[in-house]
Amino acid sequence: MESPCILVCSIDDKTGYCFGCGRTRDEVGRWTLYTDAERRAIMSALPARLETVERKPRRETRRTRMARERGEA
Repeated sequence: MESPCILVCSIDDKTGYCFGCGRTRDEVGRWTLYTDAERRAIMSALPARLETVERKPRRETRRTRMARERGEA
């Protein structure tokens, strides 16, 4: 069974889409229950969804930490 999962499983709070694949929590949970046609329809929507996800660093960068410590962030 084809899956768009790239093992970056974290949901963007703003959009509700996974940062890695673009699916919603419900879509991830029900993936094996969907028909091939349903999975293809969801997969065709994923590139556009991923364009709307706000990508944030996975950890605090040195620049961000220094700005925070200076009271700039």
